Amino acid sequence: MATITEDAAGHAAEAAGHAAESAGMPQLDFSTWGNQIFWLIVTLVVMYLILSRVALPRLGAVLADRAGTIANDIAQAEELKQKAKEAEAAYDKALADARSEAHKIVESTRAEIQKDLDAAIAKADAEIAEKVAEGEKAIAEIRAGALEAAETVAKDTAAEIVSALGFSTDGADVDAAVSERMKG
Repeated sequence: MATITEDAAGHAAEAAGHAAESAGMPQLDFSTWGNQIFWLIVTLVVMYLILSRVALPRLGAVLADRAGTIANDIAQAEELKQKAKEAEAAYDKALADARSEAHKIVESTRAEIQKDLDAAIAKADAEIAEKVAEGEKAIAEIRAGALEAAETVAKDTAAEIVSALGFSTDGADVDAAVSERMKG
C-alpha cells in the first residue's frame, strides 16, 4: 500500500510540474492549435448540416405556413369587407324602398280617408239640408199658424173693442176689416 501512495504522490508532482511549465489557458497553447482547429471545423460542419437539413427547413415551413395563413386571412378579410359593403348597399336600398312604399301607403291611406271624409261631409250636408228644409217647413207652418192665431186674436179683440165702445156690429164686417188690414 505504501507503493500506491508513493505512485500517486509521484503523479501529483508530475502534474504540478506540467502546470508550472504551461501556466495559462490550454486553448492558447500553440502545441494543441492544430487539433483544436480540426475539431472546430468538424463541429461547424456538423452544426451547418443539422441546421441546413433539419432546423432551417422546419423554420422555413413554419414561416411559409404563417405567410400563407396571413395572406389567406387578409384575402378573407377583404372578401368579408366587400360582402359587408354589398350588404350595407342592399340594406340602404331596402330601407329606401321601404320608405318609398311607406310613403305610397300613407298617400293611398290619406286619399282613402279624404274620400271617406268627403262622402261623410256630403252625407252630413245632405242631412243638414234636409233638416234645414224640415225646419223651414216647420217655421213656415208655425208662421202660418201664428198668423192665423194673430188674425183670430185680432178679430176677437176688434169685436170686443167695438162691443166695449157700445157699437154692435156683425162679426163678418169685423172679420173683413181685420183681414184687409192684415194684408197690408
